[in-house]
Amino acid sequence: MGFQTFEDLEVWKKSRDLRIFVKKLTLKFPNEEKYVLGNQVLRSSRSIGNNIAEGYGRYFNQENIQFCRIARGSLEETLDHLIIAFDEGYISTQDLTDFRSLHNDCLKLLNGYISYLKKAKSG
Repeated sequence: MGFQTFEDLEVWKKSRDLRIFVKKLTLKFPNEEKYVLGNQVLRSSRSIGNNIAEGYGRYFNQENIQFCRIARGSLEETLDHLIIAFDEGYISTQDLTDFRSLHNDCLKLLNGYISYLKKAKSG
């Protein structure tokens, strides 16, 4: 694959798109939730790309895989936060549907990258 930096990874690019989308959604939250649920969902969405980047910087496939698994957990956590936001009436059905599309794309890329790393590790 020959990546120069983590920024070349499609999965990181998709996690960036997801993070930016989440930031826009949090602007719809009521003021009393911007520092509670808003903060939680921002942190989990940022953690996805952060962990992909950190894993990439480890240079050992097993460590990289572990950081990608953490990123996958943060991706699922972000979905859960946005389901809460939907249940509380802070975001619309369309917002959640649009997020799920980004989530699913990111999950597929992340699982594919993990598979690639496992194969590379085993030779």
